[in-house]
Amino acid sequence: MSAAPETTPEVADLDLAADQAIAVCGGDARETVKALLVANDFLERQLDELRPKVSTGYARGRFDRSRDRKE
Repeated sequence: MSAAPETTPEVADLDLAADQAIAVCGGDARETVKALLVANDFLERQLDELRPKVSTGYARGRFDRSRDRKE
């Protein structure tokens, strides 16, 4: 039994994606984090825009409609 944890394909893919993101940002980890925060904010805004458009039946009640209502 080895002391190192086993690397699953999911972990390897995540490590590869992290390495690629850092490389795209010129090796600057701080710039990479900032880029990821901007991307995350963009995706959250898309969700906020699309969530009210999904019917309750289709979503099977996964979303709290009272939270989405604007008064």
